[in-house]
Amino acid sequence: MMLATLALGAMAAARAAEAPASSAPAPAPAPAPVSSSLGCAAPTLPENAPNPRMRVTTNLGSFVIELYRDRAPFTVYNFCKYVHDGHYTNTLIHRVIANFVIQGGGHDASPPGYVLKPTRPPIPNESGNGLKNLRGTIGMARAGAPHSGNAQFYINLVDNAELDPLPTRWGYAVFGKVIEGMDVVDRIGVTPTGSCEEERPSSGFACSPDAQRAFKEDWPLTPVVIQKIEELAPGTVLQEGPAGPAPNSTTPPVLAPK
Repeated sequence: MMLATLALGAMAAARAAEAPASSAPAPAPAPAPVSSSLGCAAPTLPENAPNPRMRVTTNLGSFVIELYRDRAPFTVYNFCKYVHDGHYTNTLIHRVIANFVIQGGGHDASPPGYVLKPTRPPIPNESGNGLKNLRGTIGMARAGAPHSGNAQFYINLVDNAELDPLPTRWGYAVFGKVIEGMDVVDRIGVTPTGSCEEERPSSGFACSPDAQRAFKEDWPLTPVVIQKIEELAPGTVLQEGPAGPAPNSTTPPVLAPK
């Protein structure tokens, strides 16, 4: 579910591995051309087209994200193509770190392997677009290399300025925000976690040796599954406004982005 160094000493170094890193599976075969009828996945859109909105349906509830195409055009187009290709159907929120982020969109939710789905080549890093990693925003996960993001994404549970770019380093690109269902995101964000090999037998899942090696910590002990992501029609009425304040916490996010 799948971030140079700040003046935070050993604590920052200890949290370095908690950045929204994305593994790098073998590239997928060249995808079929995306139809221009597929909303935000169309190669060109009118300049006055509204921001695309996506409903993310999970086994713990659904939430809606609005994508900022004007500020992160490469990232939004890339995400939209994965949505319309069905890539996110039956994938895991494979990483949950309370008071930091939830991350998903890369691993197939089928046990016992939870394998990484094939992806297209990585995209340019748009972290310099002026959007900040504030609570409720969605960003592109990546590996240590700045331009290594592909399909995995994360959602900020709190304000995470440590993930924003600085003149001396790349950051993590924000490309949208949760505008409905932040309570669902918060519910996912307090899911009990551990290693894949600790997964509870009562869940009906079992981890393969490969999955045990991949998920040594921050793994939801009861799987959190993205059942589907779908683009909403323009004008769809939503049920609530933007994300509210973060839950009370005495544990601020501390990490050293890569």
